Amino acid sequence: MSVVEALALGIVQGLTEFLPISSSAHLRVVPALLGWKDPGVAYSAVIQLGSVLAVLSYFWKDLIGILFGSFKAVSTRQWTNGDLRLLAAICVGTVPICVFGLLLKSLLEQPHGPFRSLTLIGVASIVMGFLLLLAERAGKRTRCLDDITPKEGFIVGLGQTLALIPGCSRSGSTLTFALFLDLKRDEAARFSFLLGIPAIALSGLLELADLYRQGIGSAGVTDLTVGLFSSAVVSYLAIAWLIKYLSNHSTSIFVVYRLVFGATIVVMSWQSWIR
Repeated sequence: MSVVEALALGIVQGLTEFLPISSSAHLRVVPALLGWKDPGVAYSAVIQLGSVLAVLSYFWKDLIGILFGSFKAVSTRQWTNGDLRLLAAICVGTVPICVFGLLLKSLLEQPHGPFRSLTLIGVASIVMGFLLLLAERAGKRTRCLDDITPKEGFIVGLGQTLALIPGCSRSGSTLTFALFLDLKRDEAARFSFLLGIPAIALSGLLELADLYRQGIGSAGVTDLTVGLFSSAVVSYLAIAWLIKYLSNHSTSIFVVYRLVFGATIVVMSWQSWIR
């Protein structure tokens, strides 16, 4: 991989990780369109750590408040405290994707396996586009982040497992399920970002450890560094933009994009224009 490819993929990762359009799909499709080699699941997972750094930087005050608030609530036995409920929702919501991710790890990482199929990516994008549209229509958008319960965190966490299928989108699936639970759009996005921190970090660190054991070499380190840096910068900008956008707009622009993107990829794949 050249430095230009690493930079481009980092930018793609940053743009698509937190927008509900699927980073894994774009990291598979963009190289295919440009005639580059598929970077694979491992590289994609590692540069997602840049997105983790971005979300930690953006929400650091919120995270500190949640941790200290939860500690205080436990010490005073205030079990209904909002910070404690939110922390519990994040922890419980992370369990499903960890379980299914470990169970399917070998299948997910097959270079030519079913989860790297462009047709699957296109179909998944279309299906999740319609689900997001349904959530947009059905959700009442009356609840805030402080209202979420551990049970609801688990439900959104089940939605997050759909992200194991490229094209579904981690942020898209969690945003969709949170909207079904009547959260406001910007609050649903905030929970989606916070819930993603443990899952993305664990996935990236596991793949980074595997690459280290395999010996990635100086060229590989340079590629990863460039990808991580560009991913972090662009992810931060994408988070800030999306929260501001969803406070005043619907998700319809993303629904339209997903449908057009998915249909285009399916057609191009069937015609063997991209592989």
